[in-house]
Amino acid sequence: MAKILCVMTGASYWTLKDGHRHPTGYWAEEFVAPYTVFTDAGHEVTVATPRGVIPVVDTMSLRPRMAGGEENSLREEAVIEKAEELRYPISLTDVRLDDYDAVYYPGGHGPMEDLSVDPDSGALLREALASGKPLGVVCHAPAAFLATRDANGDTPFANYRVTGFCNEEETGVGFADKAKWLLEDELRKLPTDYSKGPAWEPYTVADRNLITGQNPASSGPLAQELVKALSA
Repeated sequence: MAKILCVMTGASYWTLKDGHRHPTGYWAEEFVAPYTVFTDAGHEVTVATPRGVIPVVDTMSLRPRMAGGEENSLREEAVIEKAEELRYPISLTDVRLDDYDAVYYPGGHGPMEDLSVDPDSGALLREALASGKPLGVVCHAPAAFLATRDANGDTPFANYRVTGFCNEEETGVGFADKAKWLLEDELRKLPTDYSKGPAWEPYTVADRNLITGQNPASSGPLAQELVKALSA
């Protein structure tokens, strides 16, 4: 049995460029699919958030239209309801990487608000990348890479092959012209070796111990890859 740290946004809104606070949080599928993969494989999951706040699910992600139908929506809701780990998160300041075998970051628009500027998350990501332990980051969660930059703007993620929620997908959900910045643009500027697959299709990229996924559909396949890396 491995111990997997699941680092989640603590944000309940995302500030758009006009100042509007759009209600958000984590994306249901990006927690549910990997959590199910991890626990079905017998692994233990610990949730960590900034200041230990209880993570909020983006209600849009549980709408049948966004969840792939009413049956999937109800199934995801049931998993979230039963996952006690979500109700007892630890604070990022209390995380000791030595206690875990792998780290996973789910997305949603929430990480654009808090993890993109969170120094504790930034330090954890730098340490996790250097450790060689499997590190999985999906959808909007690569926004957290922005917080790994030092005073000179340098990051250990520079030139790593990565993916993340693309501009086409952000346009598809209606936020491309409302956001202060777009994830694909910022990852390219970081700079990373960013690539993407067809919009909304599963697409993952592995580079050394880092595994990234483009969108919600990529979270389950990414989790499978992370589990394989744990047993390698």
